[in-house]
Amino acid sequence: QVQLVESGGGLVQAGESLRLSCVGSIVMFRPYVMGWYRQVAGKQRELVASLSSDGPRNVADSVKGRATISGDTARTTVSLQLDSMKPDDTGVYYCHFNADGLESWGQGTQVTVSS
Repeated sequence: QVQLVESGGGLVQAGESLRLSCVGSIVMFRPYVMGWYRQVAGKQRELVASLSSDGPRNVADSVKGRATISGDTARTTVSLQLDSMKPDDTGVYYCHFNADGLESWGQGTQVTVSS
């Protein structure tokens, strides 16, 4: 299993920016997808943005234009920057790794946006 360690998160004011980072154990196989999901209490976990080791990116409509996902596929790292944050961005953010069914989740980091 790929180990994922998250950093970032915390309390921010609406309109501010936040950066989340995730470092995974080094993997030699390709392709894989790393990304960030978030979950609000009582709701399903939803994709925020993801990045494939082959290059394609996927960004949810809810954060399109405000989210930038980047990573180093050689180091199995992925970062997410969210700009112009809104109270609706509040939730627990999880780093995710998936390679042809080999799936791992980070422990989650709380992000709270105050209005």
